[in-house]
Amino acid sequence: MSDETVPCQQNPELRRLILEYSEILKTQAHRLGEHGLDENDFYQSGLFRGVIERIRGQLAATMKPKRKFVATVLDFLKAQGAIEDWSSAGEANRHDYRVDLHGGRIAIIELKGCLDGNNTNIFERPPHANEFIVWSVCQNPGSDPRHNVWSGIHTRLGAEIIDRSQIVDGLIVWDMLCGTSGRPCPKVGSDPASGDLFQLSEYKLPPPCLYLFPSTVPSPRNNPAPPPQTLAEVHLMKAFSDVFGGQGGEINQVLFEVSYSSSETVRKTRIMRDGVEVATSGLTPIQRA
Repeated sequence: MSDETVPCQQNPELRRLILEYSEILKTQAHRLGEHGLDENDFYQSGLFRGVIERIRGQLAATMKPKRKFVATVLDFLKAQGAIEDWSSAGEANRHDYRVDLHGGRIAIIELKGCLDGNNTNIFERPPHANEFIVWSVCQNPGSDPRHNVWSGIHTRLGAEIIDRSQIVDGLIVWDMLCGTSGRPCPKVGSDPASGDLFQLSEYKLPPPCLYLFPSTVPSPRNNPAPPPQTLAEVHLMKAFSDVFGGQGGEINQVLFEVSYSSSETVRKTRIMRDGVEVATSGLTPIQRA
């Protein structure tokens, strides 16, 4: 894999501070609060680990900031006339949002996190969807976006597309941390105050990163290397590009090439940007749990 899976990258200084502070916290946590325990009893009691797990669970469980961000984006698309309407799908469905597009088309959005976890593998394209879009909203400023996006596309989404015949038309990588000091974006240069960021309610955002997938399932015998779709073919992705900016050369196209190695299905994943290959894998087998 190359280093250009996604233009943005992890902030090395923030990563250094996170690692440094985590070590301090692990060794000095017993000095905080009024728990009445000495250092040995504090760590032996399980108090420290229990607090860490509780905080971790609270941060992972909250969907409120994600849903607020998505609602702000979709409301703006509707206000601009780029979509007809949208609605939350509710807990009864295995997807998150329905978007009514012009001409009667329906786009379904599956909301995911940072793409490097097993939750990315869990999705089901509903039969009424004309377009099925995965949207990554990653709330962890210390994560590595290039690792996450490659893991999501090659290891997880690609495997599900090929193995379960689940068509994914596109991937949106875009959230409230994009363009901040925690996740600098080269699309807008080095100065966050330069005016290149899009003002959307309380958010200041660079253009979204958009990935277009093939419209058919790759198959070693009948369809070994289906071409990715164009932006004009995936209407919701085009609406994002038209309204929130970005040059045509910034659109990513994802290609899956599949074949057999002995009795095993293997695939190669390639990401193209403006006609240039920016990331590629070798021929790797699909690992299923």
